Amino acid sequence: MNHTRISRQTWRDLTLLLAIVFFTGVVSCSSSNDSPPPPIASAGTPGAEEAVGERLFLETRFAQSFKASLDNGGDINDPTIDDRVVETVETLSVPINPGPFKGLSMNCRACHFVDDVLDAPRGGMRTYTDFARRSPLPARADGKTVAVRNSPPLVNAALDRPGGALFHFDAEFNSMEELVAATFTGRNFGWQPGERAQAITHIARVVRSDDGTGDLAKEFDGTPFRVLFGGTDASIPEEFQLTSEFRLAIGSATDQEVFHAVVKVVATYVTGLLFSQSEDSGAPIRSPFDVFLEGNEFPQSPDSNESPIDYSRRLLQLLKAREAAGTLRFVTSNPNRTDGQFQFHTQPFAFGAQELAGLKMFLAEPAALAATTAELAAGQIGNCVACHAAPSFTDFKAHNTGTTQKEYDEIPGHGNGALMNLAIPTLDTRTADDLPATEQHPTASERFRAVPAAGTTLTDLGLWNVFANPDMPEPQDKIRNILCNEEQPCSVSQSELLNRAIARFKTPGLRDLGHSAPFMHNGQFDTLDDVLEFYREMSDLAREGKLRNGADQLRQIALRESDVAPLAAFLKSLNEDYQ
Repeated sequence: MNHTRISRQTWRDLTLLLAIVFFTGVVSCSSSNDSPPPPIASAGTPGAEEAVGERLFLETRFAQSFKASLDNGGDINDPTIDDRVVETVETLSVPINPGPFKGLSMNCRACHFVDDVLDAPRGGMRTYTDFARRSPLPARADGKTVAVRNSPPLVNAALDRPGGALFHFDAEFNSMEELVAATFTGRNFGWQPGERAQAITHIARVVRSDDGTGDLAKEFDGTPFRVLFGGTDASIPEEFQLTSEFRLAIGSATDQEVFHAVVKVVATYVTGLLFSQSEDSGAPIRSPFDVFLEGNEFPQSPDSNESPIDYSRRLLQLLKAREAAGTLRFVTSNPNRTDGQFQFHTQPFAFGAQELAGLKMFLAEPAALAATTAELAAGQIGNCVACHAAPSFTDFKAHNTGTTQKEYDEIPGHGNGALMNLAIPTLDTRTADDLPATEQHPTASERFRAVPAAGTTLTDLGLWNVFANPDMPEPQDKIRNILCNEEQPCSVSQSELLNRAIARFKTPGLRDLGHSAPFMHNGQFDTLDDVLEFYREMSDLAREGKLRNGADQLRQIALRESDVAPLAAFLKSLNEDYQ
């Protein structure tokens, strides 16, 4: 089912039905000796944390600019402050004006859109991401106007994964709660390094003082936050009655406890953002690719104890066998809509011969650790499956695909080979000033997690900024496993592992890419064709030994120019109407 917020009327109808079921005995799953279930106001409503989390995700008063407004005499229950960062929405051309939060201040949704600008020129549906190459930042004295990276899609961001979760492009965060906490107290909300305590105090003040009269609160039935988090007040609508796990007595709680309660609810909301799944198996169901698999009765997920890459290899063999037998059934319409088309994508809802050709290239692997001369001449080997195995289309690891090098070398005055020759500190010579600014080191230069610019050596080295960084202890074990290629025990030195971390970024998922352009962490490419041409270029550089710390998997790609169109067609078949 789609992960959408159930309407308030639907919640009321469901609650009424449950009351009839339990209290009139129409249906009973309990023996006559069982006690009746507790009232909802006492037990809470399972899933209510997601509804409350959505409201907090939309809340604009947690930003530093709103605190500045309060310091100048503003009303804590009037969110109107006219922060210019949300006045418009950045796109690849002319900004969308007005933005959906014009007149307010920063919130999570301002960088993670869904249908907020669906009908605006240059707008459209999003998978909880923005349209910018690099996400806009609120103005502060540091002069920064954009983040180092753009906003990653949040749908499917918290899928279960081997070895546990890591979040953000450079794997900085060990859990969704860490990510949410850092966002609320970080530069995206206008807070500078060293202001975390100030941010927490401000957010707690907003939660305590909210009276439910704001426009956003009214969309969620106008219940004050302190009442919502209390959980038992009879005035709370059923769909917002938190269970005991998420409740807190706001009036007597510390600032840190209030902040943690907010973070926990929002993290749960974000974790629940998923692409459509079968209720029985949990398999994805709404893209043309998924409909193609189901229509041909192909397995839609790995068997127990089967790895995603082994599943993908098995799928390729099944495809080839059915194709040879001439019994494949293609997809020509959307079975989930009466008009047979997508609701939010303009492409036809189809999986045909071109998509099949692209899928086979996507799954194809070379015979050895590098593509041979014959394989390069023949093409049609994407080796994409090495990092993007089905059905999640990510290995949840991190690789250097050349994104940093291409951007750095193309800076005016740099030229080919500039990143190859860039002096990067070793583990012994790297200092806190080389690393990202943190609460412990708020004035650090961040020179290796920065937007590249002419006349500077600024660049973004991804995992290099996080690995062995004492200010970021939580994700270290997981990152070490990635850099050790999961070989245990790992005999590689810490210094060599840091070298392996240079310019590595997490592998993104590939579902619904049509709602998340531009592509790569720096918004470097506008189209899927651009991305595939980039991989052709980087695979050549990797084979020539001209890509610094390039992923070994690049050397196994053998694609011709004519292979780009079918591969792009397959990737577009992973689109779906996320709502």
